[in-house]
Amino acid sequence: MDSSQDREVRLYQSLMDVPDRFSSGFGWKTVFGALFLGLAMLPGSIYLSLVMGQGLGPAARWVTVILFAEVARRSMKSLKQQEIFIIFYMAGIALGGQLHGGIMTQLLWNQYLVQAPAVSSMGLDVPSWVAPSDPAVLDRRTFYQRPWLVPVFFLAGMFVIQRIDAFGLGYALYRWTSHVEKLAFPMAPADALGMSALAETEDRSERWKWRCFSLGGVIGIVFGAVYIGLPAVTAAVFGKPVSIIPIPFLDLTSTISSKQFMPATPVNLVFDLGLVIMGMVLPFWAVVGGFLGLLITLALNPLLYRGGLLTTWVPGMRLVDTMFSNHVDFYLSFGIGLALAIFLISLGQIVRPLWRKLRGPGHADDDAAERKSLVESVRSLFVRNRERGDMSILIALGIYVFSTIGYIIVCMILMPGDPETGIGRFPWRFFLGFAFIYTPVMSYVNAKLEGMVGQTVQIPLVREASFILSGYSGSAIWFAPIPINDYGMSVRQFRVMELTGTRLSGLIRTELLVIPVVLVTSIVFSDAIWRLAEIPSPAYPYAQELWELNALNFSLTATATLDGSSRFIEALKPQVIGWGAGFGLIAFGLLSFLGLPTFLIYGMVRGLGQITPGNILPEMIGALIGRFYLQRIFGEENYKKYVMVVLAGFTAGMGLVGMASVAFALIAKSTSTLRY
Repeated sequence: MDSSQDREVRLYQSLMDVPDRFSSGFGWKTVFGALFLGLAMLPGSIYLSLVMGQGLGPAARWVTVILFAEVARRSMKSLKQQEIFIIFYMAGIALGGQLHGGIMTQLLWNQYLVQAPAVSSMGLDVPSWVAPSDPAVLDRRTFYQRPWLVPVFFLAGMFVIQRIDAFGLGYALYRWTSHVEKLAFPMAPADALGMSALAETEDRSERWKWRCFSLGGVIGIVFGAVYIGLPAVTAAVFGKPVSIIPIPFLDLTSTISSKQFMPATPVNLVFDLGLVIMGMVLPFWAVVGGFLGLLITLALNPLLYRGGLLTTWVPGMRLVDTMFSNHVDFYLSFGIGLALAIFLISLGQIVRPLWRKLRGPGHADDDAAERKSLVESVRSLFVRNRERGDMSILIALGIYVFSTIGYIIVCMILMPGDPETGIGRFPWRFFLGFAFIYTPVMSYVNAKLEGMVGQTVQIPLVREASFILSGYSGSAIWFAPIPINDYGMSVRQFRVMELTGTRLSGLIRTELLVIPVVLVTSIVFSDAIWRLAEIPSPAYPYAQELWELNALNFSLTATATLDGSSRFIEALKPQVIGWGAGFGLIAFGLLSFLGLPTFLIYGMVRGLGQITPGNILPEMIGALIGRFYLQRIFGEENYKKYVMVVLAGFTAGMGLVGMASVAFALIAKSTSTLRY
């Protein structure tokens, strides 16, 4: 990349430096933090993900940090930067999973999937180790039944293997890219800066962090009271939610889109203030690229419809149906082409420096010095830095081998095959080679990209193609824990750990503490929220609006391994894939020729990628406010720091309202049950 493209990347690189001292950050505060997350934050996160489509996530982290910071201050103690990172890390484990509420929230999606019309209409069978299919069991709306034992133990076992796997290949790649190649990881400082904002400091120049956080918190509470609190309280009291602001969006598709005006064009408006603030935080050119992609989509869809390429859409379709029909007719194939182009572009950023070295060797002394430096760096991988608390690279690679073999053994047990019904056995030999060839190579590519530009990329349809090429027949493979993972994305987290001065031992101790807490609280609160109302239902607007689309997309893909015709295979159009690849390569070449930032092309792909269109507009509004107002007042680097902390406070305020809402709903449900 040239200097003009590197400017925004360098801005993010300069936000934070590696400290001189490290500590584990683990202690009694971590123990109480784990219990607080499991008992207080987790139910609110599940509830918000069903209502809004997003859990507490960062909000839970900030609320927990605030609570413990205040307790520490009144005890004449301080909350260190490393302790804050451990809380953030712990919240990431606790609030992961399908619905941002721990691994067991996957069961809520599974119970819907086994009943979804989209699944049955496409001839898919959901295995019993995913969810029981007996209507009598499902109608009771509780996981405390014998038929749910196998799905519960399956998820628990996979969660344990996943947490062990977190310290495998991803950690080895972090050591290589960060300490041997010495890549900058431009987005890691942005993460670490927000985490350290509330650390105790005597420097008065740092007091701005608390003021920004408080401002964001007040805005989040006020907005959350209207956006989340009002519907939750009215639903609990009157049995039907009352909303001033549409949740999760206002669907205008069936009103605006007609044969004469904007045919086959999904249109919606999202009134989430958090997206506006997020637009101020994200790289400006990435947001602009997304907006340009949206404008191209709005102009392209009518042309595609009139050209006979969007044949499934009919007037009167709502947003979900329109997006799915367009996905099948065009955007599935076009998106594959775009992703291929991005992969080739990203791979070129890695290969180009190597090619330059091969073409023209430098001065002999310089080459000798460079080789000596590389050898010393490689040797350093096998020397443990006691200050950082490094783990042996050999142990990390051993963890990767162990976890991968564990995945394969579990798949062999779950899919033994049945010759009478024609259901195939798990093709373990195929995936054994896949896991130890493709996964390490692709993970390194993404780790390298994360270190260079803060982006990752995927070769499209690799998972789907591997299932088809394996020769497996049946639908069970789509639910199994296949060892196809991208460990490159986990490298940033280890870099953030280093930037905050946290030792690796602190993360390992946190894992041992959080795993049992998450398993217990996740199943308890998932069951309690399912008892409140059917999922999906009007009580959970996001699930009611978009789970159908998710089930349709999943079912379409899963037909690829069924005998007979497959809608997924039929939806793949090689010509359209070529159009997408050509468009992506030409667009990148044009942007590079004009000297425009690299973030623009990644954002444009996102805008063309059939995400909900209404999300992009508020982000663009926020980006314009930040670029042309806040940046002019506070300066480019300062305003980024300010809005990052404001966003953290906003999510914390929303989280407080979300927790209060779910607590009110659970109490109201309990009292109504006791009354009768």
